[in-house]
Amino acid sequence: MHIPDYFEFCCRVKTLAGHHALENIPDELARLKANTPLILTDKGVSGAGLIDIVTQAISDKVTIGSIEDNIPPDSDIKVVNHLARVYREKNCDAIIAVGGGSVMDTAKGVNIVVSENADDLIKFCGAGAIKRPLKPLIAIPTTSGTGSEVTLVAVIADPEKDRKMLFSSYFLLPNVAVLDSRMTLTLPPFLTSATGMDAMTHAIEAYTCLAKNPLSDTHAVAGIELLSKNLLNVVKNPQDQEGRLALAKGANLAGIAFSNSMVGMVHTLGHSVGSVCHVPHGTCMSILLPYGLWYNLHKNAAYTAELLYPLAGPEVYAKTPVNQRAVKVIEYVRQLNQDLYDATNGRHARCFKEVMDRNGEQMVKPSHFSKIAKTALGDGSIFYNPEELDYDDCMLVISAAWAGEPLDLSKIKKGS
Repeated sequence: MHIPDYFEFCCRVKTLAGHHALENIPDELARLKANTPLILTDKGVSGAGLIDIVTQAISDKVTIGSIEDNIPPDSDIKVVNHLARVYREKNCDAIIAVGGGSVMDTAKGVNIVVSENADDLIKFCGAGAIKRPLKPLIAIPTTSGTGSEVTLVAVIADPEKDRKMLFSSYFLLPNVAVLDSRMTLTLPPFLTSATGMDAMTHAIEAYTCLAKNPLSDTHAVAGIELLSKNLLNVVKNPQDQEGRLALAKGANLAGIAFSNSMVGMVHTLGHSVGSVCHVPHGTCMSILLPYGLWYNLHKNAAYTAELLYPLAGPEVYAKTPVNQRAVKVIEYVRQLNQDLYDATNGRHARCFKEVMDRNGEQMVKPSHFSKIAKTALGDGSIFYNPEELDYDDCMLVISAAWAGEPLDLSKIKKGS
């Protein structure tokens, strides 16, 4: 039953933010009655020396059970089950996750298995399968994008069945999120831009989707302002620690926002492009964000217009006529993508035909459009988009986003 004006909001993750926030981890572990954490990360993070920074900050007061850096780019159920065995063998009593979305999701999966004294994660797939608190989990993001350090979901692949499994529970929320500027200083400009636009999309879709609410709106607006003010500057000046910390805060706020309001068609189509063509999620979000705003414009112009203030600032907002503010938001996002493209020497893609693999081949081709559209129709985020989507709509948007052309608004089917 639909209850008008009813919503739920929950974020019980304690967030530590600062240029030396890592040094507070021992106190947090003590508060959680833990002293032997398993550190989980990936080869890229460990190779960049970030684990050394973490261990130097905590090792005087904490006994590190083990450091495992074998997490793949897409979290994997076999890896989760293996790391759960390591946790037990090393007599660990907490998990510290250091990395991006895949590391965070893997850590959440490991936490389910060890906390439930299970041998296989697959038993807990879906929503509501986890019914009690888990072991202490501290999340340290190394990108300012996913917001996974404050989300209640994990997506983990089952390679044998070629599917991605969703796990959702308030008990999956980490106990502590640590935002430390040192953790993102080594992130290359093109990854900074893509992950930053991922966070921007979280915040904008949280503010414009059907399940928006006053508390998620507040977090979304604050996140948009931090991201908009700092993203391009940090891409141009990667060693700007104040800017790095601001982006981390913005991504965190965006994560809280969309965890409590959901997203919309940008994620609907982005998930399917990622699944079919293996395009990185942040790249999909960058490209598709203006198209989601265009597609929903006839339903959502008032909400979209309000975002001009945190995106472009009070002067631009005041100078722009009320009836032009929504379109100005779309123009601003497109220009930001162009500026990021220029600042990264073309590595930040503006449209899907610019997305290349390591061999210089296009990752998204017109022959993929139909499968992308069909896959999108099965994505759960589709239900939260202001306007309905069908196969033809998906084809329309993907075709325009592939070429980088404006969306033909006259071709959008307007539902009730």
